[in-house]
Amino acid sequence: MASSSMKPPKAEVQRKAATQARRAAPPQEIGAGEFKAKCLAIIDEVSRSGKEIVITKRGKPTAKLIPFPLAEKREPFIGRLEGIIEIIGDPDDLIKPVFPAEDWDMLK
Repeated sequence: MASSSMKPPKAEVQRKAATQARRAAPPQEIGAGEFKAKCLAIIDEVSRSGKEIVITKRGKPTAKLIPFPLAEKREPFIGRLEGIIEIIGDPDDLIKPVFPAEDWDMLK
């Protein structure tokens, strides 16, 4: 369980800042010819800043370049229920075979 005193992950903070930046200012416009010439640099800038860019052809908006949402880090599977559930008894009983090894051939 996460406590309220923990800081949010860095990716979450960056995503929130990028979302606020996009809402604060109108998207920048760039002509298709200029976009074609500077494509890789513009993609890097959008990824870094989180701001949208509208690509225009003859002054008419034709496409919008937006940053890809950052993937959220998932909790590891092992240990996910620690502190939520409690195993009562011998934990080794969970991994012991149900049937003795001698009876295994009989079950095939």
